[in-house]
Amino acid sequence: MNVSYEWLKELVDVPVSPEELMDKVSRTGIEVDSVTRLGEALKKVVVGKVASLRDHPDSDHLKIAMVDTGDDELRQIVCGAPNIEAGQTVVVALPGARIGGNEKIKRGKMRGVVSDGMICALQELGFSDAIAPKSFDAGIYVFDEPLTPGSDALAALGMDDAVLDFEITPNRADALGMRGVAWEVGATYGNKPHFTDRPVTETGKPVGDYLTATVADPTDAPAYQMRVVDNITIKDSPLWLQRRLWNAGVRPINNIVDVTNLIMLGYGQPLHAFDYAKLGSQEILVRRAKAGEALTTLDGNDHELDPDDIVITNGQQPVALAGVMGGLNSEITATTTTVVIESAMFAPANIRKTALKYNLRSQASSRFEKGVDVGSINLALDEAARLMAELGDGTVATGTLSATAVKPEPTVVDISLDRINHVLGTSLDAATVTGIFEQLGFGVTEADGLFAVAVPTRRWDIHIEADLIEEVARIYGYDNLPNTLPTTTMTIGAFTPQQARLRRTRRLLEGLGLTQAITYSLVSDEQAGWFELTPSEQTAVAFPMTTDHSALRRNLLAGLIDAVQYNLARKQTDIALYEQGRVFPRSAGHSRPEEVEYVAGVLTGNLLSKTWHQAAQAVDFYAVKGIVAHLLADFRLATPVQYLPLTTDAHLHPGQSAKLMLGGETIGLIGRLHPAFEQAEGLPATYVFELNLSALMQADRAEVLAQPAPKFPAVTRDIAIQVAKTVDNATIEATIRAAGGKYLQAITLFDVYEGAHIAPGQKSLAYTLTYLNEAATLTDEQVTTAFDKVVAALQEHVGASIR
Repeated sequence: MNVSYEWLKELVDVPVSPEELMDKVSRTGIEVDSVTRLGEALKKVVVGKVASLRDHPDSDHLKIAMVDTGDDELRQIVCGAPNIEAGQTVVVALPGARIGGNEKIKRGKMRGVVSDGMICALQELGFSDAIAPKSFDAGIYVFDEPLTPGSDALAALGMDDAVLDFEITPNRADALGMRGVAWEVGATYGNKPHFTDRPVTETGKPVGDYLTATVADPTDAPAYQMRVVDNITIKDSPLWLQRRLWNAGVRPINNIVDVTNLIMLGYGQPLHAFDYAKLGSQEILVRRAKAGEALTTLDGNDHELDPDDIVITNGQQPVALAGVMGGLNSEITATTTTVVIESAMFAPANIRKTALKYNLRSQASSRFEKGVDVGSINLALDEAARLMAELGDGTVATGTLSATAVKPEPTVVDISLDRINHVLGTSLDAATVTGIFEQLGFGVTEADGLFAVAVPTRRWDIHIEADLIEEVARIYGYDNLPNTLPTTTMTIGAFTPQQARLRRTRRLLEGLGLTQAITYSLVSDEQAGWFELTPSEQTAVAFPMTTDHSALRRNLLAGLIDAVQYNLARKQTDIALYEQGRVFPRSAGHSRPEEVEYVAGVLTGNLLSKTWHQAAQAVDFYAVKGIVAHLLADFRLATPVQYLPLTTDAHLHPGQSAKLMLGGETIGLIGRLHPAFEQAEGLPATYVFELNLSALMQADRAEVLAQPAPKFPAVTRDIAIQVAKTVDNATIEATIRAAGGKYLQAITLFDVYEGAHIAPGQKSLAYTLTYLNEAATLTDEQVTTAFDKVVAALQEHVGASIR
């Protein structure tokens, strides 16, 4: 929230400079990000009065103005603004002036006529279009009050005012109004705010003669109050009001709309003004929208409403989205003569959802969704009616319409002095704590160290003991709290086994050349179901910000594939990424998902780059399988992992993919992406793996036993077989191992061949079998006997023919 230093000083005594105030408030609980002055870099900008005006001889749109800038002689300035007229009080940049964008103004000629300065629009002084008054969009700014020519225009515009940027957290929404800020600053320095609440003068007809107000469900609008101001004249707001608005980052529109914004900034209470003549009835009904009901809001956009939206209606059709934005059909315009003012409290959750759903987040909706002070609802309404009548020359109808109301009663919280000192580690006495509560504007009674604290409605964030302790701590000063060590038994910190394993997994993968990536846990509905190891239900986000982040992920590969696409778009083609994180599968019948640790990797491009002594080596299936095998070996699993062909996943290549099985459970997958999927996603040949780390960490471990080098030599035998292409290596190795006998130590596949001299549908594989007896030297007869059993088993079980 932008806080005007000058406005703040009108509400409370501020004994320090804006910069000192920024530092002090930041150390008491509300961070102040910066202090800025809109006119800090400007100079030689003064007030001028247009004494006379004549046409430029060589232009159909330029005018020659003689301007009084406080000098002995009038200053001649050429101006092209369409709204310039004689007698106006304007902003003049003198020769040598610095204006917005650090532009320097020089004396010069425009089409042969000397121009000694520049008559300025606010945008030329650095105002953005978002805060410059709407009525001066097409021309120069004209002051609405007499000012002395030659006086400081920057001061008149409030550009010398220091604006403090308060970073308001959701729990301190009371500081979203200048009065709340004044209480905060007053408590910081021990000064009580001094507000001037002038009574509203009611001289018009009874408000009941104009309309009635009803709330269908009081939970939607626990407080709903209205006033009517008649015989209004719509015009620009006075300069003092415009100054307050644009220094707060709000654009002046007209005297009625500006008053509603001023009250919101002052009280933290959003208001809305309706054109009474456009309501079309004498009835206001607050209700839920009907499904498909239409409303065009003030921004000109059409919306199709649903029953989650609270709407203000004229009894039949909506005229506003409650707490969010008014309808175009009841907008205040130049022809408005009677104004209906709304001051209310709406259900915060509905306001937040509606504003998010229709992308209508505003200063008003942000206040309603965080809460408003119920004690200020009518105060703000009365002040708005008084100001509108004063600035618009109108009359206030007698009485207030009250459809629903909340009684503004303080919240009483009990706490003891011992509790405060115990939590803060202080030795404060009762008088000090009482003084702090009184500084905050809380009612307090104390007896024998027990406090009964009456918290006013403006601090609706305070309900329990802990809230009061926090208030004492920040006003007393966090810097003043004693530094003490905890009185407890010291324990040596250590990673849990799970934490240690996760860190070791990352080290292993990075040692293998992969780079860690961290991707979003929210993905699109489609991506959430990719590469699932086990079927599960989808968990959708109730109100997603985008369709790309609408569901909790059930795999890590979708995010990694997005990361690959991001890198490829930037000409990075050799990619090896991994991610270790959680996925969120949900079992049928459960409302909440599980959180399961996974690790996944994606590789594409070259594994080894081309150099003077080696050719480039592209990533292939076996490179990725080697990474997975190395990672699995570190788990020392008691049961070996099986690799089974995976042909059912439409995103993976059916001939180059496998699922990893551990004791009948699928714990991972490995393979190349399906060529059609690669083409659809704009990817080259890409290889992936994904492992369920939670399952691996829970699996049984095998003991590691150290063994001496064998004393006796090993014997090897080679065998080449021809089998059908459908027979996989795992089946052949299992057959060899089952028939190989107790001395078979290792099986190594060293050759695969298909082509000439091999029958169609067949392939040739060659293995080296290693035999070893650790207790004696193997004889040729022993090895031959064992080898013959392997040959027989291969012929019988896999249909092999020996080559």
